[in-house]
Amino acid sequence: MLATLTDGPFDDPDWVFETKWDGFRAIAVVGPGHAKLYSRRGHDISDKYPTICEALTAIKHEAVLDGEMVALDSHGRSRFQLLQNAGREHVRLRYCVFDLLYCDDKDLRRWPLLKRKDMLEKILPKNRLLIYSTDVVGKGIKAFEAAKRARKEGVMAKLASGRYHSGQRSREWLKVKVSHEQEVVIVGFTAPRRSRKYFGALVLAVRDGKSWKYAGRAGTGFSHEMLRSLHQMMVPLITKTKPIAAKVPNEAETTWVKPKLVAEVKFTEWTEAGEMRHPVFLGLRTDKKATDVTREMPKPLSDVKPASKARSR
Repeated sequence: MLATLTDGPFDDPDWVFETKWDGFRAIAVVGPGHAKLYSRRGHDISDKYPTICEALTAIKHEAVLDGEMVALDSHGRSRFQLLQNAGREHVRLRYCVFDLLYCDDKDLRRWPLLKRKDMLEKILPKNRLLIYSTDVVGKGIKAFEAAKRARKEGVMAKLASGRYHSGQRSREWLKVKVSHEQEVVIVGFTAPRRSRKYFGALVLAVRDGKSWKYAGRAGTGFSHEMLRSLHQMMVPLITKTKPIAAKVPNEAETTWVKPKLVAEVKFTEWTEAGEMRHPVFLGLRTDKKATDVTREMPKPLSDVKPASKARSR
C-alpha cells in the first residue's frame, strides 16, 4: 500500500499520525524460527539484513508485516544516507514496523487500521532492532511541527478506520514532508574539476510520459567512496545516445548513461522550467524501477482527504 503526497498537515480525530521513516520499504514474512524480508519490488533482501531477520524469528506467529528498513543517526533519526553504508561499515540498522497484514490463518487487510496495529503491538517482540511505529490520534499539526523541530522527514497521516489496499496508492494514507525530496534517474555525469576524482555532477531526469525530462544536476552529497562506486556503476551504462531532448548546461562535458540507476536527492524548490534548485545527492535506491520515477507533486489536502468516521481503539 502506497501513500499520496499532500501539501500540509491537519488535525482530525478520525486520523492517526506516525513518523515518516527515511529508509527502504520492506515486507517481512515471519514465523517461529524463520523470517524473510522482501523489497517493494518483491526481491528477497534477507541476506542483506541477517540481524533483523534473526530478531523477527522471535515472533511466535505466522505473520506478514509491513515496515521500513532504516539506519539511525546519533540522535535516533532515520537517515537514508546512512543506510547506503549498511554492509560496508557499522550502522544502527532497525526495522520500523507499522502494519500487520496477516496473522496465522487470518487475512487482516480488511480490518480497520487501529485494530491491525493493536494486534501488531501485541505480537512484536521486545528487541532493540525492531521498532513499533507509534501513533498520535488527531493532532497532525502538532506531530508535524515536532517532526520539523527534530529534523525528521515528516509525518504519515492514516485513516484510523482504513483498510490495507495492497499494491495501490491510497488516499487513506497521506504523507506530509518537512523537506523537499525527490526520486530521480541518473542520465549522465560531467567531468571532474580541480581535486575531485571520477565525476563532477550527476545529470538527473524524471519520467514524463514515454520520455525523460531534465530535472537538474547534483554535484554535492558524495563521499569519496560514493564517487568511486557510483562511477564504477555508471561506466558500463555509458551510451552515445542522449536520453533527454532538452539541452543541458555544460553538455559538451557530459557523458551520457542509460537511464537505469535511481537516486534520491533533496533540494530547495522546483523552478518554473521543472528543474530542482540545489539538489543534493542522498543515495541510490534499488527498490524503484527507473521508468516509475516521475515528479512527485503534492496534492491539495481538500482534493485527497476522504470523509471519515471516527473509530477508537
